[in-house]
Amino acid sequence: VYQVLQSIPTGKVTTYGSIAKAIGSGPRAVGAAVASNPYSPFIPCHRVIPADMSIGNYSMNGKPSIEGCEVKRELLEREGVVLHGDKIDASSLWKPKA
Repeated sequence: VYQVLQSIPTGKVTTYGSIAKAIGSGPRAVGAAVASNPYSPFIPCHRVIPADMSIGNYSMNGKPSIEGCEVKRELLEREGVVLHGDKIDASSLWKPKA
C-alpha cells in the first residue's frame, strides 16, 4: 500500500478501491493501512479519498478528527488538487497501475 501511496503524483488523488484493485486487496484493508501510516505526510496518505470523491477523513495522532479533515483539505489545495466544496474534481483523479 505504501509503495502505491508514494507513486501518487502531487496534485492528484486516488481512491481506496483503486489502490485495492491494483494490489489485489480490499478497500477496507487499504483503509486500515492508510489510517495507520506512521510516515504521513512523507508517504502521502492524504491523497487517498473515498469513491464518492469527497475529501474523506484524515487521521492525526491515530484518530480521525474535524481538524484532521481541515489539514487534509489544506494539503490537497496546496498541492493543486481541484476542489468543489467538499468534493474532488474528476480532473484530479489518478489510477494506479495493476
